[in-house]
Amino acid sequence: MTFRSLLWDEASAPTSRPGEPECFGDLHLDQVVAEVVRGREDYDLAPLLHQPLGDPAMIAGRQRVFSDLEDDDVAQAVSTFSERMRRMRRYQGLARRRHQAEERQRWFLDAAQVYLDAVRGLRDALAAHELGSEGLQALRDHLDALIASSSFAALARDAAAVAEALDEVRYAIAIKGRRVRVRHYEGEPDYLAEIEEAFAKFRERDAKDYRAQLPPESQMNGVEERILGLVAQLFPETFGQLATFTERHADFADPGVLTFEREAQLFLGYRKHVRALRNAGLPFCYPTVTPGARTVTIEDGFDLALARKLASQGTVPVTNSLRLGPGERVAVITGPNQGGKTTFARMVGQIHHLAALGLPVPGRRVEVGLADQVLTHFEREESLDTLRGKLEDDLTRIRGILDRATADSVLVLNELFTSTTVSDAVALGHDILERIRGLGALCLYVTFLDELAEAGPETVSLVGEVSPEDPTARTFEIVRRPADGLAYAAALAQRHRLTYDHVRERLRA
Repeated sequence: MTFRSLLWDEASAPTSRPGEPECFGDLHLDQVVAEVVRGREDYDLAPLLHQPLGDPAMIAGRQRVFSDLEDDDVAQAVSTFSERMRRMRRYQGLARRRHQAEERQRWFLDAAQVYLDAVRGLRDALAAHELGSEGLQALRDHLDALIASSSFAALARDAAAVAEALDEVRYAIAIKGRRVRVRHYEGEPDYLAEIEEAFAKFRERDAKDYRAQLPPESQMNGVEERILGLVAQLFPETFGQLATFTERHADFADPGVLTFEREAQLFLGYRKHVRALRNAGLPFCYPTVTPGARTVTIEDGFDLALARKLASQGTVPVTNSLRLGPGERVAVITGPNQGGKTTFARMVGQIHHLAALGLPVPGRRVEVGLADQVLTHFEREESLDTLRGKLEDDLTRIRGILDRATADSVLVLNELFTSTTVSDAVALGHDILERIRGLGALCLYVTFLDELAEAGPETVSLVGEVSPEDPTARTFEIVRRPADGLAYAAALAQRHRLTYDHVRERLRA
């Protein structure tokens, strides 16, 4: 049996539960994860989205698994398998919670039968499709070997035999006053059928049925439990066979199948998330992820969390692109407030993290390096716990980021040093960028300081655009060009008649 995991090889599987990266809140990746795992909380999927991969071969392997699941038939087969496994778990839970031994054992038998159907159905469905991923091919081979194994054959044989024996159980109940007597069925007439036949002639029309339908999983009451106990006494061999089955196959579920069940939820949840945004007209692609790459290409990217929010309102975000050539490692983003600068920086951080997970990313074409981590610095409110002022807190946090960063890190820095003077903010910003250039890390620096956009040959200037006709209207497009905040300010002054000439004219009046 060859299957171990869709996500990891034997050497790289995490030995502990990865915590949520610090960047998730700033990048709104926590919102993305919450959407992906919605309805699948029992599988504890969030940690699977916390730990990026360091092996490009594993990234490519995950991409191929996701590509297989792009096929609706394959995805439906995995979904059907998952539904059956959830039902199996529900029956196992009922078996653990019931008081009456025979009822517990019957729920256990039902769970085993559902498991058998789930495994066979998935094997048959995968066998009918050409699979391009090694992960699903290994799973298919594993299922072939599992179904051919003696343990699986014994489980199937014993489950069928017990179920058939239980189906043959027939008994009669005699009720007199408060006394209930259970005995072997001896061909007595079905009084329910006789009563219905006798009263059928009085029926004028179909009436509304006011009977409450009890769910099949509802718990038996005390009388029912007692009746079942008496039935078990009438058929000791059959119910002994049921008890033996429960003991013999206590751990019937294969570990590899259980591993696939959980990991498949990650792909199905993310696929559902991607499908909803694709249906809204937004592009996704499988990124090219190259270790040590010093260039970045993102075409028509967008912020996943914002896209989901807007899609629910019937609209989509503006897409943006980024191209950084050899030697260009710092992108300084300037422009008007509320113009999409921070959203653009978030997009780049999100794409690098998702690319390192081996998942499709927002964009028409993406080529990035393999990031070892995404580090962020976004504005925080002052905390009474630290007793630090805002500037001191900014400096402390950025020092910690720079100490942790490597040449393969991605830094997203948003509006640093807003609490100090412009001249001090410029000086500190230049020092920070000099450290980042020395590291060789990729950095997105959102700032109101145009001077930082000319910090050296490794730095490129990106500007949030406004409408040429109306400088107060943001286009949310981020383009590569020299910063011109003064020109924007002049346009605003012109629009609101606050230029020097306008003010002098009003003073004369």
